[in-house]
Order: sequence, then C-alpha cells, then structure tokens
Amino acid sequence: MNTLEEEFVAKAKSVLQTEIDELVSLSGRIGPEFTQAIQTLCDGLNGRGKIIVIGVGKSENIATKIAATLNSTGAPAVVLDCQNALHGDLGILADGDTVLALSYSGETAELLNLLPHLKRRAASIIAFTGNPSSTLANNSDVVLDTSVTNEACPLNLAPTSSSTNMLALGDALAMVLLQARGFRSEDFAELHPSGSLGRQLLTRVNDIMRQGNQLACVQTNDTIATALDIMRQCKAGAAVATDEQGSLQGIFTHGDFVRAYQKDRDIADRLVADQMTTNPVTIQCEKLAAEAVHLLEENRIDEIVVIDETQKVVGLVDVQDLSRAQIF
Repeated sequence: MNTLEEEFVAKAKSVLQTEIDELVSLSGRIGPEFTQAIQTLCDGLNGRGKIIVIGVGKSENIATKIAATLNSTGAPAVVLDCQNALHGDLGILADGDTVLALSYSGETAELLNLLPHLKRRAASIIAFTGNPSSTLANNSDVVLDTSVTNEACPLNLAPTSSSTNMLALGDALAMVLLQARGFRSEDFAELHPSGSLGRQLLTRVNDIMRQGNQLACVQTNDTIATALDIMRQCKAGAAVATDEQGSLQGIFTHGDFVRAYQKDRDIADRLVADQMTTNPVTIQCEKLAAEAVHLLEENRIDEIVVIDETQKVVGLVDVQDLSRAQIF
C-alpha cells in the first residue's frame, strides 16, 4: 500500500470511528423518553392509527427509510412532504395518527410552518432532534435526543454522524416496537411474499418434500441391491428404512454405498440394516423449509427425513429440493 492509499484508508477509518463514537454516545442517552415513544406508538397503532414520518432535506431521506422499516415490520407508516402538506397533502393525517418529526436543528422552517396543523390533528408528536431546547422539541410530546459532538465531515458541515444517529435511532424504535407488539416471523413473511426471504419464511417442509412414488422407502431386511434399485426408480440419492408400521429405522444413502463398496465388493447382497445410518437427522413436516436449510448446514448432510408427530416417515428433503425451490 503506497502513501496515498494509506492516507485514504486512514481517513475512511476516521470517518467510521467518529460515527461509531457518536452512536455509542446516543446509546448512552436511551432512557425513559424512548420507552414513552414506544408506548405512544403502540397506543396509536392499537387505536387503528398510523405513523406519519416527516423531515426536510437529509432528514426526509432518513424519514423515508424509517417509514419503510416500520411498514415492513407491521406498523403502517407514510412519509409526508412538508411543502406538499401545506397544499393539500395534510389530508393524509387523521385523528389518532402519531407523527415522527425529524429535524436535527429543530428549527427547520418548512417543518415549523406545518407544526401548528400537526398539533391540531395528530394524537402525539415524537421528535428526533439534536436540539432538545428547539421549537420542535418544545412543541412535541416526546423528544429523542440525536445530538452529536462531531460530524464525520472533515469540515464539520455535511450531515454525517447526525444523520447516522437519526437512522440508527429509527431502526431501534422500529425493532423495539415490533417486539412490543408481538410481531412474529410469520407476520414478517406475509409482508415479504416475494423473493428468497419470502420463500424461506413461507415455504414449509411438506411443500417441497419427496413423498409417494418419489420417496425411496425400504425395510431393514431388504438387500442393498433392492435399496439401490428403488433409489434408481425414484431418482433419489437416499432410501429411508422403516419397519412394517412405517416408523423410522434409519437412512441409507449413496454415500453409504460408496464407502461400504470400497471395503466390501459383495455389498449388494448385504442387508440395509447392516449399512444404514441409524438415528438420522429428522424434521417434522409442518416446519419451515428454512429450518431444513439450517439442519443441512449444521449437520453437513444432503438429506433430512421428514416425520409426523408419531415418528412415522412421511417424506424426505434433499438439498436439491431446497435448491430447486430457491430456498437457499
């Protein structure tokens, strides 16, 4: 690394460290006001209200991200442009709504022009500001202090540490709010039905498992030759061994065959019971496919036996099944 590269890397690290230091300071200020903000938001949402997020300039950009996070975690939120609000968009604000007002100075003219109208219509106003003595703070029900000692900008002018603080505080508010409201992973999945995330959270094992004539199933007293033939017919890399009642006894995989064949060329005449893996990894059919992914990775295996509540075999999930379903 030459001198110029070292200088740029050092400056980049300095920017990040400044923002880290300010986030640590912000964390130290989290207290009763934060709890009050969560309770205020919960009360509004429980009363069928929504969250109106407002800001100007960089704060509006942060407001957009906070609103998106709130929406994705089950808290209805919209961004209200201050200027447009004074020309008709104020109609989006209904009785019982809660306002999140973002302004580092707390003296932003466009927001202050809107403030009297917000106070008449909104149930509560929660301020994100770096100036707890500002006009915005004095006219808000809850004030969350996002102040910084230093911006990460070398000129100490561009909003950097201050905007990071606002963004991080918005994340903290949204994450604690979802816990306070009992928001579950299943609820998250319903709001994210598209893409790999939605597939992982919505797809269950019984949606993708091999069953019926696709399931290679043998009994423990069958020969390895029989097991291999059944696996060929099912185009499977493993056969599940059961007893006569269908209860799981073990699993015999193509890998088991290869390892055994290297030691015994007469393996085809041996019994499945002698070569199978007993107590294989299992999963119940109603579990999420994402859990099957976790088990595959944790145990470094390619197949998981699917069972019901009585330990009867109902299917098999192969790593290829998960790949085809785009669960990974």
